[in-house]
Amino acid sequence: MSAALPRRQRGSVLFWTAARWLLCLLGLAVLAWPLVSVVVQGLPSVSWEFLTRAPADAGRAGGIAPMLVSTLWIVGISMLFAIPVAWALAILQVEVLPQNGLASLFVRGSLDVLAGVPSIVFGLFGLTLFCRQLGWGYSLMAGGAALACMILPTLARGFALALESLGPTYRMAGAALGLDRLTVLHRISIPVALPALTGAVLLALTRAVAETAVLLFTSGYSDRMPQALFDSGRSVSVHVYELATNVPGGMRNAYGAALVLVALLMLISAVTQLSMHWLQSRLSGCGAGCQTGKTT
Repeated sequence: MSAALPRRQRGSVLFWTAARWLLCLLGLAVLAWPLVSVVVQGLPSVSWEFLTRAPADAGRAGGIAPMLVSTLWIVGISMLFAIPVAWALAILQVEVLPQNGLASLFVRGSLDVLAGVPSIVFGLFGLTLFCRQLGWGYSLMAGGAALACMILPTLARGFALALESLGPTYRMAGAALGLDRLTVLHRISIPVALPALTGAVLLALTRAVAETAVLLFTSGYSDRMPQALFDSGRSVSVHVYELATNVPGGMRNAYGAALVLVALLMLISAVTQLSMHWLQSRLSGCGAGCQTGKTT
C-alpha cells in the first residue's frame, strides 16, 4: 500500500504537469494563430511601394499611404483631446473629491458605464454632434473627436487607478516635508506612477488605432491623401474592412494592410515604452549617472 501511494502521486503529478503544459501551448496557439495567418497572407503584399503609394482600382492595387497619414492624424487628434480631459478627471477623483463621497461615486460610475458603451454608439454620437450639428462633416477632425470620446473613460479610469495605487504614503511624506499637494503630485506621484499611466495611454492608443466602427460614421471613406484636418480620410482599419467586405478581389491587399496595422501597433507600443523610461528618468531627476551609482 505504501509502495503504491508514491507511484500514484507521481502519476498525478505527471498528469497535471502535462495538462498544464498542454493548456499553455493551446493558449499560445490561439494567440499566435491569427497573427501567423496575417503575416503569412499579408507579407507578399507589403513593400515600399505599398507603404508609399495611393490605392488604385478600388484598393486592389497600389498602396495605403493616404490611409497611414489619415490614421496618424485621427489618432493624434483623439489623444490631444482625450488626455488633458482624462487627466483632469483623474485629479478630480483622487485629489479633490472625497473617496467615498456621492460626487466621486457618480464620476466613477459614469466612467465605468461609458467604458462599456459599444463603439458604434460613439460613432452615432459623433455623427450627430461633430459631423452635423457642428458642421465638421466627414473629416479627420470629426473622427478624432469621436475617438476621443470613446477612449476618454478608459484613460480617465486608468489614470485614476494609477494615482490611487500609490496610497496616501507619498502625500503624507510630502506634507511632513512642507511640500504642497501640487509639488507632491508633480515631483513624486507622477514619476512613481508613470509605468501605470503609460499603460493606460498605451491601452487607449492601441484601441484608437485599431478602431473601425466609430470612424465609419465620422471620418468618411475617402482614399485620397488628406490636405487639411477637415478633409475626409480613411483609416487603415476602415480600409481593411472595405477591402474585405465590399471589394471583390481585395483580400490580398486587405491582409497586407492588416499586417501593416499590426506592425504599427507594435511600433507604437515600443515607442511609448521607451518614451516612458526616458520621461521617468527626467521627472525623477535620475539619469544614467544615477543608474551607475545604483550598480556600484
